[in-house]
Amino acid sequence: MSRNPRAGILLMILTCAVFAAQDGLSRHLAERYGVFMVVMIRFWFLAAVVILWTRARTGSLRAVRSASPLLQILRGLLLAGEICVMVWAFTLLGLAESHAVFAVSPLLVAALSGPILGERVGWRRWTAIGIGFAGVLVILAPSDGVIDPRAAVPLLSAAMWALYGLLTRLAARHDPAATSFFWTGIVGALAMTPAGLWTWTPMEGTDWAVMGLLCVTAAAAHWLLIKAYELAEASVLQPFAFLQLVFASALGVLLFDETVELHVAIGAAVVVGAGLFTLWRERRARLAATRETVS
Repeated sequence: MSRNPRAGILLMILTCAVFAAQDGLSRHLAERYGVFMVVMIRFWFLAAVVILWTRARTGSLRAVRSASPLLQILRGLLLAGEICVMVWAFTLLGLAESHAVFAVSPLLVAALSGPILGERVGWRRWTAIGIGFAGVLVILAPSDGVIDPRAAVPLLSAAMWALYGLLTRLAARHDPAATSFFWTGIVGALAMTPAGLWTWTPMEGTDWAVMGLLCVTAAAAHWLLIKAYELAEASVLQPFAFLQLVFASALGVLLFDETVELHVAIGAAVVVGAGLFTLWRERRARLAATRETVS
């Protein structure tokens, strides 16, 4: 497929909007029926989608055999756990503050890329990482001198997402993207089923419609993300991923009566700025390495 960065960027912006809508739906349902049940149904739908999609593309499920199954299982478990933790954060802190803290995840990717992937992280990126974490402290700045322990929940989610992303890059050295996508849905569904069934609560008719919309937006968001990466490079698209913070915060204010306090807005701006700088440095390092390889 030919590259079209402008179309890729537009798809990335749409992806962020759909992900934000998914977050709002997740918060609404989790507050009524619990995190495990909602995430379980979501993964059931994703598993059905990846099975049908794989059979349509290859005609057989044998094509999704992994060269590193243990790594794929770990990825799937991490993603299922991360989604549970983040949805829990929505119920505790709301969309705006949860995403403000979660925005630190690209900095965690940069910090962990050295020990996990063997990539070199220079002093400039380490400085940006430190500044980003200072921004998190600004977000968490308490008025009474005591940091709310609930803020650790979205921070844990950010760490799990960063680790999941790095393991996905590691898995890409052995398996194609279609294989990783398949394992993500299947492992997540299997992992969430016991906890989801244990906490099952009868759902009202109207909420089944909301649940169906959540499943559709979840699948649509992942499909849009894949299409965006087909049209443009990750280094071009990644800065626009921060728009999910903007969209989610807007939904929190409009639909859930959340308020974005000044220290949260300032801290989020610091975290996003540090993240953008880190992505820019990573892109420069990659371009420099490419030039050395060519020469």
